[in-house]
Amino acid sequence: VQLQASGGGLVQAGGSLRLSCAASKGTFSGYTMGWWRQAPEKEREFVASVTRSGRITNYADSVKGRFTISRDNAKNMVLLQMNSLKPEDTAVYYCAADQIWWGQGTLVTVSA
Repeated sequence: VQLQASGGGLVQAGGSLRLSCAASKGTFSGYTMGWWRQAPEKEREFVASVTRSGRITNYADSVKGRFTISRDNAKNMVLLQMNSLKPEDTAVYYCAADQIWWGQGTLVTVSA
C-alpha cells in the first residue's frame, strides 16, 4: 500500500488542523491505520490509531481529548482532526498502515 499524507501547515496555538492520508495500491480496509509524529531531535512517537472497521480508536495521552482519528474505507482515507493545538505538537506527522507501510510525512508547526 502507498500512503500520501497532507494537511500540515503553520497554525497558532489553540488553532486546528486536519491531516489526511490517502491510500492506494492495497486493500485499505485490511489495515489498522495510525498517525505518528517526530519532533526535531526526538524519537518518533505514537499519536493515534484506528482499527480496520473504524470502531476502536486509541490515542496517546498527550493528545487525548484534542485529536480525533477517523477513517473512510470507501474513500481509502484516514483523517486526524487536531484541535487546541500546542507548540509541543510541532512535528512531522506520518500515517502508517499496520506500522509496516509509511507515508512521507507532513509538517505541522504550532506557534506560541
